[in-house]
Amino acid sequence: MACRISELVIDCADPERLAVFWSKVLGYVELGREDDGSIEIGPPDGFGGPQPTLVLSPSGDRRAGKLRLHIDVNATDRDQDAELERLLALGARPADVGQAGTESWHVLVDPEGNEFCLLRTRLQPF
Repeated sequence: MACRISELVIDCADPERLAVFWSKVLGYVELGREDDGSIEIGPPDGFGGPQPTLVLSPSGDRRAGKLRLHIDVNATDRDQDAELERLLALGARPADVGQAGTESWHVLVDPEGNEFCLLRTRLQPF
């Protein structure tokens, strides 16, 4: 293997708000802050493990159109329906990106409108 994904950078209006949301979704902790207002969150064991960190970077630019890349998540300790309820309680909202209604996944948006999908398969936690 030549490379692997170590970080995902998300431009956002409110890094603090998204850091709280995604930390709760993924079980992540804050790993650091930069002078530009960026917040890095990741697994409790820190950067460099099997899971990528998220860098939430402040930006005043408005997103136009559908994201070209999105995050997929899988529950680790409950079924998909229970995880969907948890994500909605954390502030996620359902999104319509043209689904047929028969998909095995749910399309959601985070508090800033970034699409992500909740897949059906339960994964083992790290």
